[in-house]
Amino acid sequence: MRAELVAHAPEGLAPGARAWLGLAIAHQPGWHTYWKNPGDSGLPTELSWQLPSGVDVGEIAWPVPRRIRIGPLANYGYEGEVLLAVPLQVSQTFKAPLLAGASDALTVRLHASWLVCRVECIPEEGNFELSIPLRSSTAVDAARFASAQAAQPHDNAGDASVRAEGERLHWRVAGLPAALHGQALDLFAETPGVLVPAAEAGKDWSQAWDGAVWTADTPLSPEHEAAPGSVPVVLARADGARVDGAAGWRSVASVQKPWSAGAARAEVSPALAAALEANRVAAQTTSVVPAPSLAGLAAALFGGLLGGLLLNLMPCVFPVLAIKLLALAQHGGRPRAQRLAALAYTAGVVLSFLALGGLLLALRAAGEQLGWGFQLQSPLVVALLAGLFTLIGLNLAGVFEFGQFIPGRLATLQARHPVTDALLSGVVAVAIASPCTAPFMGASLGFAVAMPTAQALAVFGALGLGMALPYLLAGFVPALAHALPRPGPWMETFRHAMAFPMFATVVWLVWVLGQQSGIDGAGALLALLVAGSSLVWAMSLRGRTRIVLASALLVLGAWLGSALGPHVVKPLESLAQTAPQATAWQPWSTQRVAELTQSGQPVFVDFTAAWCVTCQYNKRTTLADAEVLADFATRKVALLRADWTRRDPAITAALTALGRSGVPVYVLYAKGKPPVVLSEILGKGEVQAALAGI
Repeated sequence: MRAELVAHAPEGLAPGARAWLGLAIAHQPGWHTYWKNPGDSGLPTELSWQLPSGVDVGEIAWPVPRRIRIGPLANYGYEGEVLLAVPLQVSQTFKAPLLAGASDALTVRLHASWLVCRVECIPEEGNFELSIPLRSSTAVDAARFASAQAAQPHDNAGDASVRAEGERLHWRVAGLPAALHGQALDLFAETPGVLVPAAEAGKDWSQAWDGAVWTADTPLSPEHEAAPGSVPVVLARADGARVDGAAGWRSVASVQKPWSAGAARAEVSPALAAALEANRVAAQTTSVVPAPSLAGLAAALFGGLLGGLLLNLMPCVFPVLAIKLLALAQHGGRPRAQRLAALAYTAGVVLSFLALGGLLLALRAAGEQLGWGFQLQSPLVVALLAGLFTLIGLNLAGVFEFGQFIPGRLATLQARHPVTDALLSGVVAVAIASPCTAPFMGASLGFAVAMPTAQALAVFGALGLGMALPYLLAGFVPALAHALPRPGPWMETFRHAMAFPMFATVVWLVWVLGQQSGIDGAGALLALLVAGSSLVWAMSLRGRTRIVLASALLVLGAWLGSALGPHVVKPLESLAQTAPQATAWQPWSTQRVAELTQSGQPVFVDFTAAWCVTCQYNKRTTLADAEVLADFATRKVALLRADWTRRDPAITAALTALGRSGVPVYVLYAKGKPPVVLSEILGKGEVQAALAGI
């Protein structure tokens, strides 16, 4: 599961203001946490706040729970996504900074503990911190809080009572909405030890309507204590449907005929307590990932080597491969130079894969939910790569030479040691290839992130070696080296032609940025690229013209950077808020997958990202094929799309659960069957074969 501290303060936090805090919980399919009365077993979620002086919070505004049956027992709790909202009150005595501005914020700290269960139970806890602006509005999660408020029960002002007759309880509740009259209801007692959570309506207890008064006859819990003066209860429609927008109604039933104490009620059964303690100790002591078998490691290394080799066939790597062929041809007739260039390129690729893999593993160990290609989820990184490839394209087109911008001694050194160029081109190749996932690569990456660090890095190294292998062989195998054309005038034409794949890469990166920062961000990046290109051209001139034009363009570029830069790096509020799609694809969520599969409807999920070239290829070919779409429709398969263009911990967690660490990933879910994970290069026949098996 994933937990996040969120806030809703649309009018800021001035003295006297009211706002909301909340713990947003997203459960994995099949897992749940508990209501204030957990039912037959479990523990409610607890929130402990640390707040500045003059700020206070109320109790959790619990949403209406659902009954979760586990064998002969039943619990009250939540599945899917839930927000436990808490009201926040700023007192009139609160002292805000005298010069408070938009950057001044109130810091809220929360320690939360919860029990998450499926069949097994895992006690978890977390420390959260959130800074809320004092003067400006905080409303990015307004929809979440509105949904949470709608899920809370409405107060019912009508009379409610309960009386005991032996081991039975007789309930009467008046004042419920007229639209509810005659409907079957579900009853939840906020006080533990009053009702039998697993009791079934029509079998263990009965209900009826006496005009406008709802009545019920329920069994008294065998673990009941002496009757309190009143019992708060929540009523909701048995089918979960809302009435007039309300999810439920809360009444406080006065006890008219009390009951005496029964058997002592255990808050947590001894068996559950022992299991919880064992889970807690295991969570604290198990810090080393067990080493996989030698066969598993060998399979991951071979898959990484093969995946890296196939990565050269991906369209995103083509521009760099073309440039490396040009570099090899330049060394024609000089075997030693070819071998050195091949080794340097291989070193650049392998070291870059190790560095990127090490960074990924370090960030995941620090708690970040990341996967392969994570750097392209940042608009800033995408913009910088667009600038780099524009620069390379201008160089290949002959607009400038790098030697013009560096001192003569360094230029001479570069000419004498082209090995550095080969090594750096290996680094650039990995930067371009990182958003791609080749066949065999996805499973190896998913396996790698669960391995001990040294073995995981070995898999990343194997990926790099596989990617560099064709160039390495071309440098060391004489037959391949002799097959390369000799240097000649054709090389200049070929070099200029290779500028266009670089510019095509820039077009793709601008499109990716448009998915992240919107049309304003893409337009701002294009303006900055034009300004930067004109500055590079001016720097290639000579004399006073160079000084005047370059100075003017430098000032213009600085002004554009300050004015347009924020548009480039500012992400859209939500990718899900864009215009609705005209196709059958729906936004993905773990809750939606669980709901559809539980109802018996098959689900096909496309884990994708705008920066993933393979994803876009599959989207425009196999997933747009008329026969495939017709097959989906015939079998009534729900189509969900999980967009990982920007960082999304829920999607990362889902990929990890599937044994993957990057996109694309295609999964077919069907009730009663394990998920079917399809290959990265999606074929029409493969999809149809998978559909035939459901």
